[in-house]
Amino acid sequence: MKPSKPDIPAFQVIKDTLLQEIQSGKWKEGAAIPAETALASQFGVSRMTVNRAVRELTSEQILTRIQGSGTYVAQQKYQATLVAIKSIAEEIRSRGHAHRSELHELKAEVATEQRAAEFQVQAGHPLFHSVIVHFENEVAIQVEDRWVNSSVTPEYLQQDFSVMTPNEYLVAVAPLQGVDYSIEAVLPPKQIAEMLHISAKEACLVLHRTTRSRDMIATSVTMWHPGKRYQFAGSF
Repeated sequence: MKPSKPDIPAFQVIKDTLLQEIQSGKWKEGAAIPAETALASQFGVSRMTVNRAVRELTSEQILTRIQGSGTYVAQQKYQATLVAIKSIAEEIRSRGHAHRSELHELKAEVATEQRAAEFQVQAGHPLFHSVIVHFENEVAIQVEDRWVNSSVTPEYLQQDFSVMTPNEYLVAVAPLQGVDYSIEAVLPPKQIAEMLHISAKEACLVLHRTTRSRDMIATSVTMWHPGKRYQFAGSF
């Protein structure tokens, strides 16, 4: 099968086709994809062209290469974050497990210059700050360090976060307009490690997320997860 769109580079057609096969479920996580020589014959292109498509999908963590074995569909760890903002309590309950949380901090603070720039407000603007540890079957799996714009949710400090998560409350009162996020693996500060009951030498998966509501920056949250106990996963 030769690329049917001459205005699109051949490697991009191959890349898009491979991605479509993965997203459709034809090739599931861990499945081997055809060898580059087979793909080159299928698309009627050089192996070099196929190699570029495969290399780009590998760098994007869609595929993974195992030396001496082949190329496989990678575990898609970040899909849930890309698709939806989901409460950690809902995520845990969906697995049939028990959720509970510990509130470590809930107070009003004024925005420093750095926070003011992040929220696009004046320095001194009132913000709310909460720190909550979430447990799954009594094992700590997330420290949620959240800053909230008081102009968007003025009742935030009055909520009982032992019966609902900040996420569940915010979704109900602050209609979501947009999200910016990043994910990285880093070593935790001592305080975070202690709350998660892990060594400070154990890497965490850290999700930084900013949400917008009512034409304002609504929240900025950093969520710390023990790398050995947690992964981002989901489906489209």
